[in-house]
Amino acid sequence: MSSPDIASILENSRELDRLRKEQEEVLVEINKLHKKLQATPEVVEKPGDSSLSRLKSLYIQARDLSEREVTISNLLLSQLDTFLPSGPPGQQRRKMDGNDQKRKRMKSDSDISRLSPSMRSHIETFVSLKDEQVAARVTSDAEKDEWFVVKVINFDEKTKEFEVLDEEPGDEEEGSGQKKYKLPASCIIPFPKRNDPASTPEFPAGRQVLAVYPGTTALYKATVISTPRKRKSDEYLLEFDDDEEDGALPQRTVPFHKVVQLPEGHRQ
Repeated sequence: MSSPDIASILENSRELDRLRKEQEEVLVEINKLHKKLQATPEVVEKPGDSSLSRLKSLYIQARDLSEREVTISNLLLSQLDTFLPSGPPGQQRRKMDGNDQKRKRMKSDSDISRLSPSMRSHIETFVSLKDEQVAARVTSDAEKDEWFVVKVINFDEKTKEFEVLDEEPGDEEEGSGQKKYKLPASCIIPFPKRNDPASTPEFPAGRQVLAVYPGTTALYKATVISTPRKRKSDEYLLEFDDDEEDGALPQRTVPFHKVVQLPEGHRQ
């Protein structure tokens, strides 16, 4: 197993731990609301009370975190399967006869149907990203990770790889044409649905995120200054790292659907 492979597994393991901790925090808030509603159910009838809408938002956040946990868990399983031997150590290989080959084909054909509902949903989500724009880590070296907005061309269910197209490569890129990449799922982050802001978990003020810098197709680390809900708009107010002007960090607005979770261990 190479160092990049190990680093990716460790990165996904850390992300799994973070997701579980965040789920625990959301569940605590849900339980608090449950107790409040059980003790004073009449509160929901008061004008201006937002208990039910808050509860709905928490349930949506819990669902999204759970789905993300399934995604990361399945990705870790596939990464580990790649490096584990297919049979017991030292097992002698034998030539397949006709029945063995037939059984192997039958097993392959039934792989998808035998997937758990959550795994099937996970694969279907990746497939559904075709023709959608996503955030992609297209380069990674010892110094920094570079994330850009790309378009998904295809998702290969066998290799679990995305084929993506950088429609607007930078001026420093060789040539001026569009550039294609093949990337593992760990290098892809779907953007929130533009037409469904209510179902999108909101990053609180002070949270570090990855966001599209205004006027570009590149994503950089930023800190949330104000949320769309607080601003009563569909935009975050952010401060981007290393964006200093006249000795201060300017605050910039970015649409909610161009802001995603900051990957664990991000280097910029």
